[in-house]
Amino acid sequence: MNLPFFLDATLAFPPPEAALKEPNGLLAIGGDLSPERLLLAYRRGIFPWYNEGEPILWWSPDPRAVLFPERLHLPRSLKKTLKKRPFEVTFDTAFREVIEACAAPRRDGPGTWISGAMKEAYARLHALGHAHSVECWQ
Repeated sequence: MNLPFFLDATLAFPPPEAALKEPNGLLAIGGDLSPERLLLAYRRGIFPWYNEGEPILWWSPDPRAVLFPERLHLPRSLKKTLKKRPFEVTFDTAFREVIEACAAPRRDGPGTWISGAMKEAYARLHALGHAHSVECWQ
């Protein structure tokens, strides 16, 4: 039986291949949400996902969804809609508002995984130029 790695103050992660099969991708527990740790994690395909009040859980599931912008396919109906320009799209003009909206509980769900600590961590990444927002206004 494999156990997840317990993080301490050292800025390190085990290799993503060491992640548990069940639950799929659980790699490590603990650590912090410092910009340095978050950037190291994302560079290695690792991300934090946990509930407020619980230890930080770090994940690297297999398979991982990876999107390649150059392979993006837009259906014809969406292209027609976008040509009408019904929206104004901006970048990095309302980061806080976007993350607050993403953190709001959904109508059909019990809560959110984007805790206050997560919002602050990503706001720090944004201030450092590493996290971005895309806003779509109607």
